[in-house]
Amino acid sequence: MPTLAQLSAELVAVAALLTLLVTAYRHPSGRVEALVAAVATGAVLATGLITLDRAGEALRHLAPVVAFLATILVVADVCARAGLFAALGRLLRPGPDRAHGPRRLFTAAFLVAACVTAVLSLDATVVLLTPVVVGAAVAIGTSPTPGAYACLRMANSASLLLPVSNLTNLLAMPHLDLTFAGFALTMAPVLAAVLVVEYVALRVVFRRELSKPPSDGGEVGAPAVEPFPVAVVALMLAGFAVTSPLGLEPYAVSSVAALVLVLWGRRRRLGGAREVLRAAHPGFACFVLALGVVVAAISEGFLGDLVARAIPSATTLGALALIAALATVLANLLTNLSATLLLVPLLAPLGDTAVLAALLGLNIGAGLTYSGSLANLLWARHLGRYGERPDLRRFHRVSLALTPLSLAAAVAALWLVT
Repeated sequence: MPTLAQLSAELVAVAALLTLLVTAYRHPSGRVEALVAAVATGAVLATGLITLDRAGEALRHLAPVVAFLATILVVADVCARAGLFAALGRLLRPGPDRAHGPRRLFTAAFLVAACVTAVLSLDATVVLLTPVVVGAAVAIGTSPTPGAYACLRMANSASLLLPVSNLTNLLAMPHLDLTFAGFALTMAPVLAAVLVVEYVALRVVFRRELSKPPSDGGEVGAPAVEPFPVAVVALMLAGFAVTSPLGLEPYAVSSVAALVLVLWGRRRRLGGAREVLRAAHPGFACFVLALGVVVAAISEGFLGDLVARAIPSATTLGALALIAALATVLANLLTNLSATLLLVPLLAPLGDTAVLAALLGLNIGAGLTYSGSLANLLWARHLGRYGERPDLRRFHRVSLALTPLSLAAAVAALWLVT
């Protein structure tokens, strides 16, 4: 039986985690995020639930992931300033056949959102692409809701393809015996199954909006995209694939890409040091590091024991479904980042298939509720800024209709290919 002191320490750790999550949901300034992160980390260390050595190990494990996050956000920001997303918005606009305009816009938005998520991470999709899709829908006089939800669903579900598509994947990579290319090859058929399910289901859910003929919308011009950022992003992706077998962390490649684009952007007067620092979100980086320490402490207590007991001992189809369901529940209770830090190390002894099954729940399953992923909250917040605040009940109706179907298809596809 745990002593009163142990219970008190674990309660402090849980309170620290809740404080971090509430802070993330409220999305304050970077300074406030960093301050809360420091206080939460200090409180957990003071309990003695986790040693300084164990905390240092958690930070060393997370440091490459945080470095990648900061640099890929800078890459996406420079691409946005160079007109990449505005140009994508122009490409999304349908041709002269206005009767099929809403459906064509939706299909284009769905595919582009999947590609942006896979290449530039889900944050670029919810923060940079979603407003462009909304603007394109308004421009042709149709409902922006189907395209906005396509972006949201792809931000979570399409992040299965590459290790760099989602922080959950990067956090899991040290526990996988897979290279960058090996991960992509394994998850490609899984993603294909998910895309089919998501596309058909979204077309059914939004059939009324997509069948309405568009009204006359105003023309919204978009600048031509500069070719240089596109070339840098393409080379960055190739660099991930080439350097992964050599044991080089993704942040090394993304750091070079970010540096090249920042220097290029300064020559083009696209922004200076202040814009680069803002794009890197250092406050959120502190939040992720603190989250790692707090979850490491919690995993030493009762929550870690409960999760360990719930993990199956095999990788049959039923066991993979149970792992994905467990990951979904934890993601929606703790956010997918916290759930990854807690669950993946416990699953690692079962092998790659078990960890990949967890990623299905941590990525697709995180779309079930607002609390599942910080991307969901960012999506809602940015839509609100453009006067398109989503309805909470409709969000959950859509997510409850799509998430179980996508998760089931993904688990079946993973079982077949592994």
